Amino acid sequence: MDKRGSVTQVEIFGQTYSVRAEGDSGYIHDLARFVDSRMKEVAERTATVDTTKIAILAALNITDDLYQAEKRRQGDPTDAKARAERLIRKLDDALGA
Repeated sequence: MDKRGSVTQVEIFGQTYSVRAEGDSGYIHDLARFVDSRMKEVAERTATVDTTKIAILAALNITDDLYQAEKRRQGDPTDAKARAERLIRKLDDALGA
């Protein structure tokens, strides 16, 4: 295979794109379908027909999903601190301290 990867044709929001990437073309198609569906969701919820604005709003939505998932995966440090403090109070109460 070419070091630059193979070219996969995908359609996103009515436009065809040639995407050069290494690996499985099915994965590229899955990504394109995901982006396409997000853009369609945004288009349904907004009054704009400007494709660039729809793409930016979809990108913000996808980025928010990624950011929130990463935050959950790592755990919110302020939440962990509050839970630890509650547990310490419960232990103090249980031990009569």
